[in-house]
Amino acid sequence: MQISVRVAAGSSKEGIEVLPKNRFKVSVKPKAEGGAATTRTLELLAAYFKVPIKKLHLIRGHKTPSKIISVG
Repeated sequence: MQISVRVAAGSSKEGIEVLPKNRFKVSVKPKAEGGAATTRTLELLAAYFKVPIKKLHLIRGHKTPSKIISVG
Protein backbone atom coordinates (compact mmCIF):
# COMPACT_ATOMS: atom_id res chain seq x y z
CA MET A 1 0.00 0.00 0.00
CA GLN A 2 1.28 3.47 -0.84
CA ILE A 3 0.39 6.51 1.21
CA SER A 4 0.86 10.21 0.63
CA VAL A 5 2.33 12.08 3.58
CA ARG A 6 2.71 15.79 4.24
CA VAL A 7 5.29 16.47 6.97
CA ALA A 8 5.17 19.52 9.22
CA ALA A 9 8.68 19.68 10.69
CA GLY A 10 9.54 21.73 13.76
CA SER A 11 6.07 21.44 15.32
CA SER A 12 5.52 21.84 19.04
CA LYS A 13 3.42 18.66 19.16
CA GLU A 14 3.86 15.37 17.33
CA GLY A 15 0.95 13.55 15.81
CA ILE A 16 -0.69 11.95 12.79
CA GLU A 17 -3.79 13.33 11.12
CA VAL A 18 -5.61 10.88 8.83
CA LEU A 19 -7.02 12.45 5.66
CA PRO A 20 -9.15 10.85 2.92
CA LYS A 21 -7.68 8.72 0.11
CA ASN A 22 -4.61 7.28 1.90
CA ARG A 23 -3.25 10.69 2.82
CA PHE A 24 -1.72 11.66 6.14
CA LYS A 25 -0.43 14.83 7.77
CA VAL A 26 2.38 14.11 10.21
CA SER A 27 3.69 16.72 12.65
CA VAL A 28 7.16 16.10 14.10
CA LYS A 29 9.35 18.04 16.51
CA PRO A 30 12.72 17.70 14.71
CA LYS A 31 13.53 20.34 12.14
CA ALA A 32 14.07 19.39 8.52
CA GLU A 33 17.85 19.17 8.82
CA GLY A 34 19.92 16.11 8.03
CA GLY A 35 16.90 13.87 7.54
CA ALA A 36 15.84 14.04 11.21
CA ALA A 37 12.24 14.95 10.38
CA THR A 38 11.95 12.14 7.82
CA THR A 39 13.36 9.59 10.25
CA ARG A 40 10.92 10.64 12.98
CA THR A 41 8.05 10.57 10.46
CA LEU A 42 8.89 6.96 9.57
CA GLU A 43 9.05 6.04 13.27
CA LEU A 44 5.60 7.52 13.94
CA LEU A 45 4.07 5.84 10.88
CA ALA A 46 5.59 2.47 11.84
CA ALA A 47 3.96 2.76 15.26
CA TYR A 48 0.64 3.84 13.70
CA PHE A 49 0.55 0.88 11.28
CA LYS A 50 2.06 -1.50 13.89
CA VAL A 51 4.85 -2.66 11.58
CA PRO A 52 8.63 -2.59 11.95
CA ILE A 53 10.27 0.52 10.53
CA LYS A 54 12.01 -1.70 7.95
CA LYS A 55 8.59 -2.33 6.34
CA LEU A 56 8.31 1.37 5.39
CA HIS A 57 10.07 2.54 2.23
CA LEU A 58 10.40 6.16 1.19
CA ILE A 59 9.62 6.16 -2.53
CA ARG A 60 9.58 9.88 -3.25
CA GLY A 61 10.20 13.09 -1.30
CA HIS A 62 13.57 12.62 0.34
CA LYS A 63 14.09 16.39 0.62
CA THR A 64 10.56 17.79 0.46
CA PRO A 65 7.64 17.90 2.90
CA SER A 66 5.43 15.90 0.50
CA LYS A 67 6.36 12.23 0.53
CA ILE A 68 5.17 8.94 -0.95
CA ILE A 69 5.75 5.99 1.37
CA SER A 70 5.21 2.30 0.77
CA VAL A 71 3.85 0.36 3.76
CA GLY A 72 4.30 -3.38 3.89
